[in-house]
Amino acid sequence: MFDPSSKIHIVGAGLAGSECAWQLAEMGLKVQLYEMRPKISTPAHKTEYFAELVCSNSLGSVTDYSAPGQLKWEAEALGSLILKAAKKAAVPAGMALGVDRVLFSEQITQMLKSHPNVESVEKAVDSLNDVPRPAVIATGPLTHTPLAQSMRAHFDDEFLYFFDAIAPIIDADSINDTVAFKADRFGRGHGDYYNCGLQKEQYYDLIESIKAARKIESKEFEKTPYFNGCMPIEAIIERGDDTLRHGPLSYKGITNPKNGEKYYAVVQLRQENKEATAYNMVGFQTKMAYGEQKEIFRKIPGLETAEFLKLGSIHRNLYIHSPKKLTKYLSSPKDEWLFFAGQITGVEGYFDSTCIGLLVAHFLNDKLHGRAPSLPPRRSAFGSLYNAITEEKEHFQPTNINWSLFPKPEGFNRQGRKFKEQKRLKQLFSAKNDLAHWIEREKPQLKITEKMRKDMRERKQLYPDKCNHSSTSQL
Repeated sequence: MFDPSSKIHIVGAGLAGSECAWQLAEMGLKVQLYEMRPKISTPAHKTEYFAELVCSNSLGSVTDYSAPGQLKWEAEALGSLILKAAKKAAVPAGMALGVDRVLFSEQITQMLKSHPNVESVEKAVDSLNDVPRPAVIATGPLTHTPLAQSMRAHFDDEFLYFFDAIAPIIDADSINDTVAFKADRFGRGHGDYYNCGLQKEQYYDLIESIKAARKIESKEFEKTPYFNGCMPIEAIIERGDDTLRHGPLSYKGITNPKNGEKYYAVVQLRQENKEATAYNMVGFQTKMAYGEQKEIFRKIPGLETAEFLKLGSIHRNLYIHSPKKLTKYLSSPKDEWLFFAGQITGVEGYFDSTCIGLLVAHFLNDKLHGRAPSLPPRRSAFGSLYNAITEEKEHFQPTNINWSLFPKPEGFNRQGRKFKEQKRLKQLFSAKNDLAHWIEREKPQLKITEKMRKDMRERKQLYPDKCNHSSTSQL
């Protein structure tokens, strides 16, 4: 067993690595955090800051009835640095947690570099053998090639890949707001999104233009899958010409407040920064050539004179077959003090990756103090996400938090909207209640806030006949 005073070495200051470092430092442990940027960059990164967001500026839904919203509720109870920074850097994004990317990353970098228990090191790690133990590898899907090769060898040449795409960002002043209009879907929000409505002929003209455009790809793209959550529009269109208008370009719940007009499809633009000087094209990840993107996207009503601050692109991501290659505590079976965290473990999504970094910090802290690591409750969002990357399955692919990962509560075998809503209420109450008890029992240094207690009492009142109240002392 290592001495609890041992310095912990974390490779990668992305979302998971930053969260993991903060959690361990707050537990009183000494951390050395390695980050290769700005000395060496990646195809997707642009700055030297920690926790840089590369694909989108949204950390997902914050609604109190969604699976991503529940994950954030639990992360707040566990003192997530990333969530705190995101709330401080938040920009209007309707029901999502959108952030000013630069302010967000600057905050996290400053907080970690000023923490007395964190030492940051600008260094590219080329081999697992170069990292002292205990160690956490949180290098993400864009792992430095020499280190990726070292990991491949460590895992007996078994590694998995998928492709990820980035959407364009537009200068706000170049959006034609006499055509584009501010509104939120179903009126839920404060008019945070710009909307560009397309009529039927305009929509199919856009589809045909995208299909005919020159794409940037190589033969390796043909045999490597895309992640469904960040699939390029070209791949979506391959499933049918109408797929986009029932997906990222959904027309449902959008009406032009200027004239009451409805549309065949709608392109939405989400605020990118605090100053509202830039907007990103929601769901428009693409592998089209740069010149083609400009020409085609300017066909969209309201974007006729759009100036692109950043164009869409695509990059290859890698991940470990975690159920097969890692222990239940996300360490290597060959090296019990070598842990892995974040997107490289097979989770997808900014905040989901963050939460695995947070969880690994707790596993490592328990182990350093001679305790068997405490697993999160199965019915919680943390437990459901953790289970998704550790449960053995024939086909393992990256996933983000969603209701299909939560265990189905007893007594909900019937179909229909009413039963679906009741099932969600039961799942939400169980998740909150179980997580609160886990913290009470296993993490006494953390506290459930009065705000969270109030939320739990309200959940209990919403569904008193179905919720299990056998242990609700904290309410």
